[in-house]
Amino acid sequence: MEQDLTIRWRTLEKWLEERFSKKMTLESIIFLVGMRELGEIRKTFTKEEKVDLMHIAICRLFSQSGYYQLSHVDQDGWPHWDLVKPLPNRDIFSQEYLLKEHILAYFEAEEIFE
Repeated sequence: MEQDLTIRWRTLEKWLEERFSKKMTLESIIFLVGMRELGEIRKTFTKEEKVDLMHIAICRLFSQSGYYQLSHVDQDGWPHWDLVKPLPNRDIFSQEYLLKEHILAYFEAEEIFE
């Protein structure tokens, strides 16, 4: 199972790198998810907005497993999420694995990448 995830993850990274002409890190992929969820693509965001975009992405990704639920979208179009159940307490490697699983599921569910 771990080998399957590694292969699928590398395929996604390669696909994104070809599309954006730059190396993609886990953080940059999370940032992309946040931008997509916001629905606003800009070249510049403030440092605080970048942190907020990554938070939006994490919430959206983990909403697939019932950890977060969309609360509302504010007047500026930014989604807000409520924690429904606590995230599992895991070591850093398990957290990264869980994140990658959710990112792959997101890209597949949204039919962005197969």
